[in-house]
Amino acid sequence: MVVVTGGTGFLGRSLVAALLERGHDVAVVTRDPARARVPAGARAVSWSELPAAVDGGCAVVNLAGETIAQRWTDAAKARIVASRAEAAGKVGAALRAAKAKPAVLVNASAVGFYGNRGDEGLDESSPAGTGFLAETTLAWEEAARRAAPAGVRLVLPRIGIVLGEEGGALSKMLVPFRLGVGGPLGSGKQWMPWIHREDLVALLVAAIGDDRWEGPVNATAPSPVTMREFAATLGRVLRRPAFAPAPAFAIRAAMGEMAALVLDGQKALPEKATALGFRFRYESLEPALRQILGSAPGA
Repeated sequence: MVVVTGGTGFLGRSLVAALLERGHDVAVVTRDPARARVPAGARAVSWSELPAAVDGGCAVVNLAGETIAQRWTDAAKARIVASRAEAAGKVGAALRAAKAKPAVLVNASAVGFYGNRGDEGLDESSPAGTGFLAETTLAWEEAARRAAPAGVRLVLPRIGIVLGEEGGALSKMLVPFRLGVGGPLGSGKQWMPWIHREDLVALLVAAIGDDRWEGPVNATAPSPVTMREFAATLGRVLRRPAFAPAPAFAIRAAMGEMAALVLDGQKALPEKATALGFRFRYESLEPALRQILGSAPGA
């Protein structure tokens, strides 16, 4: 049994489907099991049922937490931090109570851990940065470390910008490009540590099944691009112009402090995954975008 919290979201649904395809029994933890939309073959359970689901299972994947893609008011910041601490706390209590403990806890983190670091190449040994997102991500990881009791392997995938169909960051970027007014955000020099959703799911599955995977792991493609490169590539794939930049001051006016999500960047590199022999299906951005958007090469 693999227990997945946050298994009804953009990433979680794909992960659950992949686990089922590999023959795993999967329990998806959700606030409303009766209404949850989970892939056929998975079992929806409530948070109160988490301890029973965890006991005797082989793995727990914790993806739960309130989205950071919202205006960062003081109240929103508190919810973002508290939701992940609460989820980790419940997972930790279930793990400690289990008579037969799962072998591994895979707890989602984010490349925001590194803060805004310019052109610095960042591997898993790089220290935490500064700012709300870096401090929040550090707190998530500390909560996960408290949640994993002795004998339970802990993996902390620091997830980049996830690209995939029907959701995620890409869906929000497509509208202006399709209208012919797309372009880079801010200076365009900030790095975008992207990853195709299929590769991220495969990486999480590898982390579950291979006991060599432990600690922080940059869950990003091996070829990060700048915002300017991303915009040019997306425009080329869509055959739309990509020269209408959105100035930083306008983004900050519209998004407030949350503008850091698109104006800051991290040149995060998947050194640990590569060293462990993980093979990315989509190493370069253009083939990834063409697959997602259904464009043939040269379109």
